[in-house]
Amino acid sequence: MPVEGARGFSFREHFADGRPLQQIERSLIEEAPVAIEINGVGYAVMMATPTDLEDYALGFCLSEQLISSPVEFVSAFAAPVEAGGWMLRVQLAASGAGPLLERARLRLAEGSCGLCGIESLEQVMRPLSPVSARLEVEPAALFRAVDALGDHQVLGAETRAAHAAALCAPDGTIRLVREDVGRHNAFDKLLGAAARERLDPAAHFVLLTARCSFELVQKAVIAGVPLLATISAASTLAVEQAASHGLKLVSLARRDSLLEA
Repeated sequence: MPVEGARGFSFREHFADGRPLQQIERSLIEEAPVAIEINGVGYAVMMATPTDLEDYALGFCLSEQLISSPVEFVSAFAAPVEAGGWMLRVQLAASGAGPLLERARLRLAEGSCGLCGIESLEQVMRPLSPVSARLEVEPAALFRAVDALGDHQVLGAETRAAHAAALCAPDGTIRLVREDVGRHNAFDKLLGAAARERLDPAAHFVLLTARCSFELVQKAVIAGVPLLATISAASTLAVEQAASHGLKLVSLARRDSLLEA
């Protein structure tokens, strides 16, 4: 029986060495359109794995800066729709209505990239408050988190196709993990879960199974995360933006080496 967020499919497996093909069953990660409706307004349609959607809703609203605190998040309700996909209805306190109405639109995107409703280059590169928290994390702690992450990737182990985002204590202990077909979605789910568990991102570092792009740096800065580590390499803009906003950035974090920007 596949784990939550995966479904079984039948395949014909072929071999390069001439062995006869065989019929196999394999679990695939779920990917579905998730329509996000906030205070009755269609805001975005994201391609995501339909698990931990309440965490996703809260993290998404925080990353989009529709709310400045989890206390402004009232509720979220997710349900499948007959046409396929999911409807995620979110209710925010009245204070979130201003930025919501300014940027509201129904659009299709590949993932929660943190740029929904952005119309100009000036808005994309908008100044953000720099990260004020400082966290002492030794390389040994980073290696410890990287080594332990696989044990927390239930959906990843089942499908080999899920990104994971982990909230880690300064000593490398993993406190929370969320998974999704999209790296940005996994990060939003993690931020939402941390807020619901009352775990302060400023007292932790985040480890992502992804390349480090500008949007992920932006999410980390908005959340006040002092250190972001990614399994794959960083982009030029990610390194530049991390440096200009006081975010410590680690990339190519493997079990035996890592790069500190």
